[in-house]
Amino acid sequence: MNIYVGNLSFSTTEEGLRGLFSAHGQVTSVKVITDRETGRPRGFAFVEMSTDEEAKAAIATVNGQEFDGRTLKVNEAKPPEKREGGGGGSRRPMGRRPF
Repeated sequence: MNIYVGNLSFSTTEEGLRGLFSAHGQVTSVKVITDRETGRPRGFAFVEMSTDEEAKAAIATVNGQEFDGRTLKVNEAKPPEKREGGGGGSRRPMGRRPF
């Protein structure tokens, strides 16, 4: 099961999270999410546990716990939502600007 861990300190490491969650079972992966441009942590991570039972126990115990000076928000990760359309930016037609 994949677990979402939010409200992380920017100093939190993957090794630190692995240690925190390994007390509740086998951790198969940890990924602290970073900004693409700056490489700085974005304040959340995903932890994958080997079984659903271990993951549920970890969620129940770690959610609301203080870690690296922050109160963690921990729950089951939801699959990413499908995005529609392509690109971004303004939807205004090119060329003329309103005055």
